[in-house]
Amino acid sequence: MLCRTAALLCLIALLGFVAPAAASDRAALEADARTSLKTLVASQPYTEDMLNRAAGVLVFPDILKAGLLLGGAAGEGVLFINNEAHSYYQSHAASFGLQAGVAKFGYVMLFMDQAALDFAVASEGWEVGVGPNVTVADEGFAKKLSTTTTQEGIFVFFLDQEGLFAGAGIEGTKISKAE
Repeated sequence: MLCRTAALLCLIALLGFVAPAAASDRAALEADARTSLKTLVASQPYTEDMLNRAAGVLVFPDILKAGLLLGGAAGEGVLFINNEAHSYYQSHAASFGLQAGVAKFGYVMLFMDQAALDFAVASEGWEVGVGPNVTVADEGFAKKLSTTTTQEGIFVFFLDQEGLFAGAGIEGTKISKAE
């Protein structure tokens, strides 16, 4: 019972930690997001062409994930359209299962076609897995991507993973516009 209570308190604290960014914080968020894009291209050069062809790019430079049976993850991001900051988003995830630890990471979502981008922009909030096709691209998979296989849908690249988080569980991620 004590472990469940501690995990629930951890989840509530984590999800409450990420509040909409103030205007001054948004400049820092945009700078961090641009740094994350440079890191992505430096570590996975084949993504540069995809970034140039994407209708939009949503960058979450810092996601914090923690859990003990119950878990959560949260962070803020910025959507770039034509290399300009368009809008700001929040990412929240909850999970349940055999898991423990704390980790920090970032991720980049490339909206490869206008339909996928329109879905994200028009939504008040959407869950990963609902809507356009989302493909999580690891380094081996991404090296096989070509201009014919990256014309539509959403591709996700993870970067800057730190910390220790172990376990398996059921997880749902919701992305919504920040106020």
